[in-house]
Amino acid sequence: MPKTAVVALGGNAITRSGESGTHAEQAANAQRMARAVCALRDAGWNVVLVHGNGPQVGNLAIQQEEAAGIVPAQPLYSTSAMSQGQLGSLLTLALLTEGRGRLAGVVSVVTHVLVDPDDPAFGTPTKPVGPFFTEAQAQELAGRRGWVVARDGDRGHRRVVPSPRPVGIVEIDAIRALIDQHMIVVAGGGGGIPVIAGDPGLEGIDAVIDKDLTAQRVASSVNAEALVLVTDTEKVHLDFGRPEQRPVTEMTVDEAVKHLEDGQFPEGSMGPKVRAAVRFLREGGTTAVITTAERAGPSLDSGEDRADDTVGTRIVGARG
Repeated sequence: MPKTAVVALGGNAITRSGESGTHAEQAANAQRMARAVCALRDAGWNVVLVHGNGPQVGNLAIQQEEAAGIVPAQPLYSTSAMSQGQLGSLLTLALLTEGRGRLAGVVSVVTHVLVDPDDPAFGTPTKPVGPFFTEAQAQELAGRRGWVVARDGDRGHRRVVPSPRPVGIVEIDAIRALIDQHMIVVAGGGGGIPVIAGDPGLEGIDAVIDKDLTAQRVASSVNAEALVLVTDTEKVHLDFGRPEQRPVTEMTVDEAVKHLEDGQFPEGSMGPKVRAAVRFLREGGTTAVITTAERAGPSLDSGEDRADDTVGTRIVGARG
């Protein structure tokens, strides 16, 4: 029986730094991701692919607001659904092209994710979406559109929105059934479309859920053996940015928790990925990996012949 790996990649992997986000750019980047995913499938893994949508959903929101005088603007959770369709199509086409003749199939699932309406995140927006602006541009947009804006690293200011924790995956039974048929499943795009239990049923709510936390919730819910958190860094580093900076090839979940407590992994950087990995392992997962797309497959190989210069960072249960 093939093992299952849930792979989480950011929206920035599809719209890369320095790019304008044209369809051609995004399609080329999706093809690069498809090669890594198909390599995992060729190695015998069932794969569920969860993607981010920060750049894309922010751009869609701007398009909605700029055209509001012509057609009614749609809420943020609807633009999240739009981005799931857009990016799901890009990734599906790329996977079918890369895996031609080798895949049982690829299915992109429009995925709704339950959140708690009382989550404190709704009172403190922190999730950046959309393009970067100068401080003056950001403040003007905040005043005109009612946005909350904040500085995002050294590249400028961005709109920030609430980012509640995922509680449950509405379509999880369908995802399980597709995995059983050995399909590559694209699910939980953009962290999922956030919904709350209302009257008379589920209702959308404006937020963007962290895709790493949604990937963990999907992985734990389908009893996946591995969670792969794709980033643009080959390995996690301790004392990052200091003279004593050093890469980590493997650490236990207890070591990861200690490093989190010591402030080694900031919330705006590796923190969410390490927290997702810890939660996955504590809920029954076997291995979590944080690395680039190209190193994902070798990093899942637990053999002693793994070369440190070809793998990323593995987080595992207690040694011995």
